[in-house]
This record gives sequence, structure tokens and C-alpha cells, in this order.
Amino acid sequence: MKFAKSILCIGAGYVGGPTMAVIAAKCPECKVTVVDINEDRIRGWNSDKLPIYEPGLDAIVKQCRGKNLFFSTDIPQGIRDSEIIFVSVNTPTKTFGEGAGMASDVQYLERTARDILAHSRSSKIVIEKSTIPVKTAQAMENIFLSSPRSGVHFEVLSNPEFLAEGTAIRDLENPDRVLIGSRETPTGITARQTLVDIYAQWVPRERIITSNIWSSELSKLVANAFLAQRVSSINAVSALCEKTQADVREISRAIGADSRIGAKFLNAGIGFGGSCFKKDILNLVYLCRSYGLEEVANYWESVVKINEYQLGRFFSKMLKAMLGTMSGKRICLYGFAFKADTGDTRESPAKYLTHKLLAENAMVTISDPQANDNAKIDLAGYGEAIQYIADPLDAARDADALVVMTDWDIYRKIDYAQVFQKMRKPAFIFDGRNILDHKKCFELGFNVFPIGQQELTHLKYE
Repeated sequence: MKFAKSILCIGAGYVGGPTMAVIAAKCPECKVTVVDINEDRIRGWNSDKLPIYEPGLDAIVKQCRGKNLFFSTDIPQGIRDSEIIFVSVNTPTKTFGEGAGMASDVQYLERTARDILAHSRSSKIVIEKSTIPVKTAQAMENIFLSSPRSGVHFEVLSNPEFLAEGTAIRDLENPDRVLIGSRETPTGITARQTLVDIYAQWVPRERIITSNIWSSELSKLVANAFLAQRVSSINAVSALCEKTQADVREISRAIGADSRIGAKFLNAGIGFGGSCFKKDILNLVYLCRSYGLEEVANYWESVVKINEYQLGRFFSKMLKAMLGTMSGKRICLYGFAFKADTGDTRESPAKYLTHKLLAENAMVTISDPQANDNAKIDLAGYGEAIQYIADPLDAARDADALVVMTDWDIYRKIDYAQVFQKMRKPAFIFDGRNILDHKKCFELGFNVFPIGQQELTHLKYE
């Protein structure tokens, strides 16, 4: 079959796989290939059990796989056959050298650029899809210019992803915006228009934003920083609410009704997690400091510090409520993924809390609809101190405390009267996501400790 365009994505992770699946579904005239050096991951994409969980993803992959969507480990062949290459490789926070703990480690992106240069026999449009520091395109361009070939030209674009795990397919099919940055040169603008035309097959033109490449690169970091800032802001307010007997839910509703503010990302909780927020903010902090913008860097770093404060404050509340000791007590965590509708446990607040609980000699039971397997990997080495039980009712058996860590809908619908009967007494609930009916749980006999609201307890504390 003759395809109009041949599209390659290097990197088959949380961004590359779903993005290419949707492009394949919306552009059946294009051949879309996803490659990765991880053979197990590619086998997963070619199997009935995909390597990542995302609502709606399975159906789209099955619809397109083998028709115009392909998964392979043959990166050189993929590069040779493609006209458009998305680069969606990992850019973790550096753990060594200058900028360790803050700067992005772009070594994998640089290696990918060298691979593209080595195996290209024709001109390519190369698209940054990974989250990267501003000016990364220039580094890629320098690699492409290092060994010029007759008749081979590389045009680098920036097309950052704005996906939320758990709603990625919906975000891809009906995005708020698609951002495409390029050099403001004739060849850059032509390449940019090529990508605009692909997205325009299902995205309204008014939602496709074009910009210079540096604005596009920086926009991704800034978007995540603003979202995380809102979470840290309402969580900081939740601490004040607990001291003043105000209710953070009522405050969120009141300020969210202001059209200048809006209601999203104003739910107080244990804190943000995931692979992006902390990493991207620290990258932004490092960039600001590298340009001598110390006050700006300190401002954004405070967003991360408030998030860490909220996690520590939540654990301290648990320890105090349970009379200062966790030793020998069984703590059941409802949820281990960093958010609902994903199995992703990267930077999960539940991981932090589990380590703290185990350090206090507690026994931990973990129950999550999608993340139990990843939790076992994250917590390998703790042995019998941790149990993994899929059924939330069974997981609560003989527990001293129940901790809601992830806002899965299933936890809203559980019969907590049954849960109470299975637990040891006094029974505690620590609602780290503020999703339960606290009054009803208290009436059932629980001692209830929400975030940013008055605790409801049958116990007496001096």
C-alpha cells in the first residue's frame, strides 16, 4: 500500500505510544511506526496486553495495528523509511554532575539525534515531543550540521505534549490546543505547515497554535509549572484551614467561581506526583538560575517545597492521630498510582508514604486497580512487610487505618460499613484526596482525618 506520509516516533512510552496511535487512527493515509530499544516494551505494544494503561488506548491500537500502525525495534530502518520523525525519548532529571537534581538529562535525545543523522538517506522533519529545556533544538541542529550530506536537510520543530495521564486519548482526540514551533525561516515555516496539515485532519485550525521554536519549548515547562502552582497554592491554604476551622472545599468552590481563576486544579490533597510536575519545575528553576534569575528561580522552587511540606504534614497528622506510633499496626493504602486512571507510579505520593510507614515499623497493604505490579517493583526488597491485595474490601481486613492515596472512582463507591466491620478498632480513615463522605464514615464509627477540613473523631486527644 502506498502511504501519503511515513511517520516515525522514536520512543514507545506514555507519550509516544498513545500519540502515534491517535495519529494513525485520524490519518489512515499515513504510515505510523513506533520504535524503541526496549524489546519487552515493543512486544507489549504488539500483544493483547499493552505496556501502559490508558482508557480508550487499547481499542485504538487494535483498530490500527498492522494496518497503518506498526511497532518495531528496528530503529535504523525506521529512520531510513520515514519523512517525519517524532522524538519522544526519556529526559529525566540529571543525577550527576552540574545541575544534578534539577537540570534535564538530555543525553538520550542527543544520542537519538546522532542516530537520525547516521541513518538518514533523505531529508527529514524532526519533531521534539519530549519535555526538554529551551534551546534544545539548537543542540539538535548543531548535531545535524556536524556532518552535512548532499541533498539531506533536517528541519527541527517543537511540538510539546499537553496530555494528562488517565485522559490522554481524550486530550489527543479533542485537544485544548496543539502547539507547533519552528524557526521563522522559509524552510522552517514550510515544515511547520506540514505538521499543521496533519493535525488539521481532526483538530480545528483555530486550536493549532504556531510560534517560534523557543516559545514552544518553554511553553511546556511553564504550563506544568502553572498547574503545579495551583495545586501547591490550595494545599498551602488547606493547612491554614485546619488551624482556623475553615473548610478548604468551600474555599475552593468560592474562589473557583471567579471566572478569572476557574475551578480546575483547586482540589486540596496529599500533593502532586507523576513524572512531569516536579521534574519540569526543577528544570525551570535550573534554567532561571543559569540565567542569573535567582528570585524567579526561588519563586518556582517554592512550589515544589510546598508539595513536599504537604506530604510531610500528612504523615505527621497520621502519626499524631494514631498516638505517636505505627509499630505493629497495619496500614491499608487505597491507591498507589499518582492519580486515577493510570498505572503510573512515578513520583507517587503513596511511594513516599509507604517508605515513611515502613520506617516506623508499620505493616502496609496496597490495593490499586492498575498499579499493584508497578508498586511491587518500586518497593522490591521489603518482603513480608508489604501485602498486595487487589480487592479493596479484602485489603482492609485487620487494618488499623485506611489511607486514600489515589482518587479512583471505585473508592467512592465502596460500602464502608463492610470496610469498618473488617478493620481493627479504633478504625481510622485518612482521606488524602478528600473524595469520601466524611460525615457518613464518622457515623459508621470511623475516626476521619481529611485535608483542609475539621477532623471527625470519637477519640480524645490532650
